[in-house]
Amino acid sequence: MDFSIVIKALCLVLVIEGIPLFLAPDRARQAALQLARMPGQSLRILGLVLMVLGAVLLVVMK
Repeated sequence: MDFSIVIKALCLVLVIEGIPLFLAPDRARQAALQLARMPGQSLRILGLVLMVLGAVLLVVMK
């Protein structure tokens, strides 16, 4: 496995995660507060849905 691809992917994640913080820091803070108020089970389900969606998109784009 070529680990440079993994490192590049992680760098891209950092760029994408930083965009809302740079463009709309107040909205990003509000979103983080809403996430903090969500029950743990809901966060787990949201995380699972996002992981499955990401994996499906990777397979489709391949």
